[in-house]
Amino acid sequence: MKAIQWLRSLVFIGQIYVAMLVIAVIYLPWAIADRRGAVAACHAWCRWVRWTLAWMTGLRTEVRGTPPQDEVVIAAKHQSFLDIILIYGAVPRGKFIMKRELLWAPLLGQYALRIGCIPVNRGKRTQAIRKMVADVASGRNDPGQLIIYPQGTRIAPGVKAPYKIGSGVLYTELCQDCVPVACNVGLFWPKRGILRKPGVAVIEFLPRIPSGKPVSVFMAELEQVVEARSNMLMAEAGFDPNPR
Repeated sequence: MKAIQWLRSLVFIGQIYVAMLVIAVIYLPWAIADRRGAVAACHAWCRWVRWTLAWMTGLRTEVRGTPPQDEVVIAAKHQSFLDIILIYGAVPRGKFIMKRELLWAPLLGQYALRIGCIPVNRGKRTQAIRKMVADVASGRNDPGQLIIYPQGTRIAPGVKAPYKIGSGVLYTELCQDCVPVACNVGLFWPKRGILRKPGVAVIEFLPRIPSGKPVSVFMAELEQVVEARSNMLMAEAGFDPNPR
């Protein structure tokens, strides 16, 4: 049975990357002419992934809470590629802080820039934060929801990792509300590997944290609400995030 699920997962993974290429090419003229075309292409692909994921692997997806429509910082728990797809697909004009190396990926890099993503160099923390703030500030006329991952990378369910200060710096410099996002998606779509497990993968938009709080207060509140709610979502799916 597991072998069959693995094979179904493999076929699913293969076809979503084929679909990515097809959608990217179809939407390319519109994307070149207008940023809205790039956004529409990315939303179309997110819908395709969610639809095929459900019937090909038995993994259904659910978006809870109220996705923001205004300009905010979205600070999310990051467990796998699936939370990226679900968050972006739920907001009207999402954009990410992303690794600069992704710019060199054919089509993907060009679409990322077109939708407003901000590339940074990893490994140089201070310079990276300064660059993030400067690039985000320079894009104020390009409205959207800035999606960041406070822990900096994908974190497997049950693993503890610190929240990095860059999120607090962006929150302070941009003077925007922050919408936290919790998830349990890593239980079904892991950081690595082929197998996609049946179930219900959930992301949840939580009540926003108003702008203007001190960085230390903001960081403590962000970590508390995201971790607590993510643990509840994982427990709801039958996983104990805090085993004895």
